Amino acid sequence: MRRTGDLLMMHKFGVDELMTKLRIWREEFDYAHEHDPIEHITSRIKRPEAIAAKLARRGLPVSPESARANLTDIAGVRVVCPFISDVYLLRDVIRQHEIEIVQTKDYIAEPKPNGYRSLHLIIKMPVHLSNRTELVAVELQLRTIAMDFWAAVEHELLYKSGGEVPEHFAAELKSAAETAAGLDAQMASLHQRSEGTSG
Repeated sequence: MRRTGDLLMMHKFGVDELMTKLRIWREEFDYAHEHDPIEHITSRIKRPEAIAAKLARRGLPVSPESARANLTDIAGVRVVCPFISDVYLLRDVIRQHEIEIVQTKDYIAEPKPNGYRSLHLIIKMPVHLSNRTELVAVELQLRTIAMDFWAAVEHELLYKSGGEVPEHFAAELKSAAETAAGLDAQMASLHQRSEGTSG
């Protein structure tokens, strides 16, 4: 039980470290550049039962050591941005700060078949303890407001239908994802034009 607590605490510290950096960058951008690339931030730590279930599904030992070695989504942070350009800006800021990105899944460039769009990064956050520094895996999801709206509604439909979107909804959901992508493109164009006229 203590080892599970240690695992969850370490991942909480990883989230805390990342959230602190994001809040600092948010304030700096708002002050220095008059544009805040972060609309809002949420975070979560997987529940012990969800960790155990995922390990069991994969046929892996159910233990804190196994979870640490095999799961990269125990800690999660989601950042919602006004524009697609902000998504990639934040990715680049993370790179500049020498935070290791161990995996990138760009579902904006290549959406999932159902229409889902988001940029997923697995990063290793350094957690500075009193006697050592540990690298903790954190799953960072970066998406626009339109992408987040679509994903939230899709999640609600999945939940209500027992984990699988009804076939007659699937085509409409994908169409809605395309509409959301079109809105992102239109808003990005407006943003660029407004910057051109504000100079």
